[in-house]
Amino acid sequence: MVETSLPRMPDGLTAAWLTEKLHAADLLPAGSAIAAVTQSQIGEGVGMMSELARLTLDVAGDPGAVPGTLVAKFPSRNANNRNVAMTYRLYERETRYFAELDKRTAAYSPRTYLTELEGDNFLILMEDMSEYRVGDQVAGADLADTERMLDELAKLHAAFWNRVDDLDWVPHIANSYHADNMASLIRIGWPNMVKVFGDYLHADCVSMEAAFVDALPALQQAMNTMPVTLIHGDFRMENVFFGTRREHHPIAIIDWQGPLLGKGVVDVGTMLGQSTRSDVRTAHERALIARYAERLAALGVREYSAAQAWDDYRLAQLYNWVYVGVVSGTLDATNERGFAWMSQMVARQSVMTRELDLPGLLREFSSRR
Repeated sequence: MVETSLPRMPDGLTAAWLTEKLHAADLLPAGSAIAAVTQSQIGEGVGMMSELARLTLDVAGDPGAVPGTLVAKFPSRNANNRNVAMTYRLYERETRYFAELDKRTAAYSPRTYLTELEGDNFLILMEDMSEYRVGDQVAGADLADTERMLDELAKLHAAFWNRVDDLDWVPHIANSYHADNMASLIRIGWPNMVKVFGDYLHADCVSMEAAFVDALPALQQAMNTMPVTLIHGDFRMENVFFGTRREHHPIAIIDWQGPLLGKGVVDVGTMLGQSTRSDVRTAHERALIARYAERLAALGVREYSAAQAWDDYRLAQLYNWVYVGVVSGTLDATNERGFAWMSQMVARQSVMTRELDLPGLLREFSSRR
């Protein structure tokens, strides 16, 4: 039987295997070795398609560029979850983002020390960010956190703004397996969302279902027109770390399993409509969208005005009901934490929908098709 270079996780993360791989990556000096490795699971119950473990390393000799702790990300040991991940190519998308795209943007993500992918098995060894503050979607983002997240999104989007022709492995929001899956899942998700989270939904939002499902293919196309960039695809509070010390980066973006190609305001809308506290968004929404356009301009993006950003943003917020419906209507909301953050996501999206008159925008959009 031929052995693969990537053992099954997490049992394969032995001191000997890590020594070999870190030597090959020129991170661990010759003559040094990982004498022992201790694993501790982190984020239990959070990562459904993947698992995380903190590795505490005992290095014999000069550690070189190898830190005392690393975080390992690897596939879920649940076979059903792995199958879903393979259907959406989540493992490929995340490992390739770190291996190929992270270096092309100034937006910061944890430093990676090793990225490997073999079939339904993968490993990412990354920087341990336990000293950072993890975003809390239940509490929601205040203005300062919202501005920091917005500025980091501008860095990400500017780096790939209308420069995505070489990213054929990243699915577009429209005309892709991602688009087909979302269009299928929303038919299941919306009724379940109303059943589980109906107390957090305004009647105007509930009544949008039929018209929204009918308009979704056209909305996907609208979110796939120029300007197109690389978007994170799941930009919410739990996927952001906030620096707490002077030497920290202000923001670190994690969980790159779902990058997409589409309008950058889709990420902006996900953040403002679902993670930012509603009172903060209501008071500063126009200024925040103008800030996004200004940050893009400072990073070299031309001819994208605050007015165009606002129009794109409103339509993106309408489109983002597909995200809300699929997430809250198809994922497990039976545990306390899951229900708490999903209910806030639904509630904030509902408030924003009324304030921006998205039912009216849906009628207008549908009449133009």
